Amino acid sequence: MDTRWMDHQLAEIKRKELYRTLRTMESAPKSTGILNGTEKLICASNNYLGLAADERLIEAATEAMRKYGVGSTGSRLITGNTAIHEQLERRLASFKQAEAAIIYSSGYLANIGVLSSLAQKGDIIFSDELNHASIIDGCRLSRAEKSIYSHVNLVDLESRLQQSAHFRRRFIVTDAVFSMDGNIAPLIEFKRLAKAYDAYLIVDDAHGTGVLGTNGRGTCDYLGVSPDVYIGTLSKGLGTEGGYVVGSQTLIDLLRNVSRSFIFQTAMSPAVAAATLRSIDILESEEGKERRHHLLHLSAHLRARLKEIGFHVMGDVTPIIPVLIGDADRTLVFAQRLQEENIFAPAIRPPTVPVGKSRIRICLTAQHSMEQVETIARVMNKVAQELIIFS
Repeated sequence: MDTRWMDHQLAEIKRKELYRTLRTMESAPKSTGILNGTEKLICASNNYLGLAADERLIEAATEAMRKYGVGSTGSRLITGNTAIHEQLERRLASFKQAEAAIIYSSGYLANIGVLSSLAQKGDIIFSDELNHASIIDGCRLSRAEKSIYSHVNLVDLESRLQQSAHFRRRFIVTDAVFSMDGNIAPLIEFKRLAKAYDAYLIVDDAHGTGVLGTNGRGTCDYLGVSPDVYIGTLSKGLGTEGGYVVGSQTLIDLLRNVSRSFIFQTAMSPAVAAATLRSIDILESEEGKERRHHLLHLSAHLRARLKEIGFHVMGDVTPIIPVLIGDADRTLVFAQRLQEENIFAPAIRPPTVPVGKSRIRICLTAQHSMEQVETIARVMNKVAQELIIFS
């Protein structure tokens, strides 16, 4: 096999200083961890409520493995469906106050499955320019027309909707919380536009579930919005892995019959399903409420501290706290200095974010303490002064 073209492509990536390598975590997901052999304060995890290493989830997973085995052995439609998968779907539907739910092996597969199944030739999808890659890929896999509107720009979206009357069906798809910016989509206004222009509203609430809303029900509950299709992941606030869709029984029945990323994908392991059921129990308990309160309090405090120091802090009330640096090279140096100070908060750079918008992305969890948050602020200030960030 001739790989010279691959070598050239990799060389170009390295020339642009966009080459990526893997880091090795050598400990369970907590506020501190062993990263590449060194203990660091971890500020990059989506384990928002700190449940990924919770002993109760581990116990539930272990019990399920003893009963069902380690792997699911097949797709849900063949040998991969167990009573515990069905129980989780019923529980997710109840938790999200929907008629029905369907689970996927990842949130990525859920987004691909929904968009490629519902939007067909003769339809159009309106997608935010900063939507997650899984939404982008789902749009590409569908046979519908695509219209990319400016980030959370209601005027631009409505203008595009006004010109879409000749399409058979219209779909508006958006992240609820944007993972690289930490901001919340204007879902109330999106719902209004969807109603006005006879469009379906599809919301991916990967980063809101467990964090926002009553009992951590998510961003839509937080804003009081009911989308037509609600997509989410189990790998963030819930601390496990997998994806899901909730909505009408008709929607779920259709996806079960036509969604290729459900039909042809090996089912999630029963152990993961069992751990997720236990996670939802915690979310709906007083303990879950306390974890959310602590997390959001820490997030608000760190945002305020970083702004006081002089940083350009992006985002809303979420635990995703992007600190804009700008230049990609400078951001990489900043992230490296943080690691030398035993804080892991990675540099986010193109193509993940636009050129000139590179940033340090801090993610807090309920396992962090106020003392650790103050350490983050102090070290961020120290590095900024060294690198003359505020000149």
